[in-house]
Amino acid sequence: MLECRAGWGYILFMKRLVTIVLITIGFGLGDGPVNVLQAEAASRLAVFGKGTVSIVSDDQSHKFRVDLALTHQQQMQGLMFRRNMPADAGMLFVYKQEAPIAMWMKNTYLPLDMLFIAPGGRIVKIAERTVPLSEATIASGGAVIAVLELNAGTASRLGIKPGDVVKAAALGTAR
Repeated sequence: MLECRAGWGYILFMKRLVTIVLITIGFGLGDGPVNVLQAEAASRLAVFGKGTVSIVSDDQSHKFRVDLALTHQQQMQGLMFRRNMPADAGMLFVYKQEAPIAMWMKNTYLPLDMLFIAPGGRIVKIAERTVPLSEATIASGGAVIAVLELNAGTASRLGIKPGDVVKAAALGTAR
């Protein structure tokens, strides 16, 4: 029987090496060269839970599959490094306390609509068609409990506006 006496340092090294190779292969197809720093950063990416949200706008309900950004690490990463997202997908950032929020698009390749959500699920502000890779801050304009990021143009295409309501289990508004 073959025994493996590799230490934790060796195992960590091999894990990172495999991650770098896989990331290089995955990102390298058609996206140009990927450097080792990007691969190293990608090896530390957060894992997100899944959920659904519905936005009630006038008499219509629009459903989205979302990644849930609930921890500080997940919220810091957000949609960074992603190159595409299905039309019915998004990311819901849920904060522990109601507070003014500022977002940015650093390392985010997708243009987005950002929906700032007050307690109870009411949309209070929409920042439409944010600029990819920008480090400019996008402020909520007041205290919010959550932010929903969708593909750019989704809010105008579906007629979503401030005052509409987001229903999600993660917000405690699902019914």
